[in-house]
Amino acid sequence: MITGHVFIATSLDGFIAKEDGDIEWLLRRDDPSEDHGYNSFIKDIDGIVMGRGSFEKVLTFDTWPYNKPVLVLSKSLTQTPIPEALKGRVRFADLAPQSAMSLLATEGLRRVYVDGGQIIQAFLRERLIADMVITKIPVLIGEGRPLFGPLGEDISLTHIGTKAFPSGLVQSHYRVDR
Repeated sequence: MITGHVFIATSLDGFIAKEDGDIEWLLRRDDPSEDHGYNSFIKDIDGIVMGRGSFEKVLTFDTWPYNKPVLVLSKSLTQTPIPEALKGRVRFADLAPQSAMSLLATEGLRRVYVDGGQIIQAFLRERLIADMVITKIPVLIGEGRPLFGPLGEDISLTHIGTKAFPSGLVQSHYRVDR
């Protein structure tokens, strides 16, 4: 069975980016001496699903950070050519979350990293997320793109654990109850 997994950071007030997509506030808090568990998380992941906004933000990084196949869910990008450097590593599709997971399951993927606020929200609404690791960054940005939005119904979570880091980051792991 294929499952979706979230590993994401938010400001203390719950935003994943400013309205214009800026995440400089997050990058300033990155302490390379602290292991926040990303490498351990990603080693058990078969592929990544993200939205257009996340994809476009990652394209601004100095290097492409993923060595796993990436499926970008976007209506607007499906007619856009894949950047040459990412051919064979990235593809675009205009699919709903359930259809995307079904496609990836037929390709043998079992654990999928789901990234991007709107994509995470859509996957949560369709009950396709198994667990979430959410790291709170000790900064208030006041407004921006929220991690969570309308769901249609309550989604119960079970707290697995919380870690506090010397830099002030606080990371909580939740299982999404079925």
